[in-house]
Amino acid sequence: MFKYLRLILAVPLLLVAVSCSTQQTASTPGTDPELEAKARAALQLLVSDAPRTQQLQQMAKAVLVFPDILKVGFIAGAQGGKGVMFAPDGTVMGYYTARAVSWGLQAGGQTFSEAMFLMSDSAINYLNTSDGWSVGVGPSVVVVDAGMGKSMTTTTLKSDVYAFIYGQQGLMAGLGVQGQKITKYTP
Repeated sequence: MFKYLRLILAVPLLLVAVSCSTQQTASTPGTDPELEAKARAALQLLVSDAPRTQQLQQMAKAVLVFPDILKVGFIAGAQGGKGVMFAPDGTVMGYYTARAVSWGLQAGGQTFSEAMFLMSDSAINYLNTSDGWSVGVGPSVVVVDAGMGKSMTTTTLKSDVYAFIYGQQGLMAGLGVQGQKITKYTP
């Protein structure tokens, strides 16, 4: 019994330890060219898979892209990753981390990408002035799946943020952004 309890507690602790790594790979202080390149490639993958997201990108005030979010769990689960916020002209507006924990019937591991289209200045301001943004609190977020992303129209957009989860690899179900905390950081 204790062996299983230790295993259940070890998974989230391992994730926290890995996600809190302070190793810097940037060549210039305050930048992370490797993360930027991954984020741009992940966004391009989304646009090529769901071309209507390009219109959404043109209307957005900013796009926050997390190219590699890792989610693992066995009863208790955790997910985390780093991302980049891009302005409409493609310049970097900042770097962010996304973290979440979960509890329930779950087992496995998975990586995925997430892109959040911030449609209003108030959504950007809330993210940058709050002590981290807990998704589900603050601006309204609509999660768009791949099928809806291919058929959506930009004339009916009314939410502050549209989130796309795509590029899933691995064996785990139950993706979502509810309860995810996004915080700004400096590389």
